[in-house]
Amino acid sequence: MWHRERQITDLEQRRQCYVTANSGYRRYRVELMNYLWLVHKGEVTPQGRADLEDARHAMHAAFAEAQMIASDPVLAELDAMTHTLSRAYSRTMRLEEGNPRPGQSFEEIHAVLAGVGDQWQAMRGAMRADLGVGPASDGPPAVGP
Repeated sequence: MWHRERQITDLEQRRQCYVTANSGYRRYRVELMNYLWLVHKGEVTPQGRADLEDARHAMHAAFAEAQMIASDPVLAELDAMTHTLSRAYSRTMRLEEGNPRPGQSFEEIHAVLAGVGDQWQAMRGAMRADLGVGPASDGPPAVGP
C-alpha cells in the first residue's frame, strides 16, 4: 500500500512541477516579447525591466525545481526551451545596448520568440506523456498494484 501511495504522491509532485514550469516559461516568453517591443520603440522603463527580470527569475526557479523532479524526456525539452529563451534574452539585451550582432535584429528576435510553437508543443507533449495524459502515453502512469 505504501508503494502505491508514494507513486501517487510522486505523480502529483511532477504534475505540479510541470504546471509551474509551463506557467513560468510562458510568462517569461510573454515578458521577453513585451520587453523586446519596448526596446524596439525606444520606450524601456524601469518597470518593464523589473517585469522581465521577475519573470526570468521565476522561470529559472521553475527550471531548478524541474531539474530535481522531471523525467529525462521532460528535462531535455525544458533545457532546449531554456536555451532558446536565454539566447533571445541575450540578443534582446545586445539590441537594447545598440550592439546587435548580424542576424539579431528586432524582426529576427521577434520571429524566434513568436516561432517557438513547435518547441512548446514538444515540451508540453513530453510533460503530458510523463503524466500519462498525452498521446505519446499508453494510458495513465502505473501506480502499483
